Amino acid sequence: MASLNVGNLGGYLREQRRNAQLSLRQLADAAGVSNPYLSQIERGLRKPSAEILQQLAKALRISAETLYVQAGILDEQGREELETRAVILADPSINERQKQVLLQIYESFQKENATDGETDAGPDARTDALADAAGGSDAGTPPPSQ
Repeated sequence: MASLNVGNLGGYLREQRRNAQLSLRQLADAAGVSNPYLSQIERGLRKPSAEILQQLAKALRISAETLYVQAGILDEQGREELETRAVILADPSINERQKQVLLQIYESFQKENATDGETDAGPDARTDALADAAGGSDAGTPPPSQ
């Protein structure tokens, strides 16, 4: 069987498994995959699906996105974006509506920076409009005097 180009996934998985002090069989059982299949992944003979990588990440208690990057499924920038979203969604100090609005604002800034252009309204008008969308009633009102 020829080795597939899956980056350094196999070596990385092996290293993570050893750091977690798990045998190949223990990790395979915890991830719900067969022992031979996991062995083939570690040797670079099989390319696992994103779902299998997620199961392995959960069993190893590491980020699935890290494995996606190692497998070439996700680039580093995509990983950072997913981690940012995960942090926002996991924040217990804000409610679900606020999380969704914050994600929408984040996406709008990403799109703005991708086009690298300013609209006629200017950045302050965009920020005020986004604050209005988020329910910030003090957008457009002057700051309190000091």
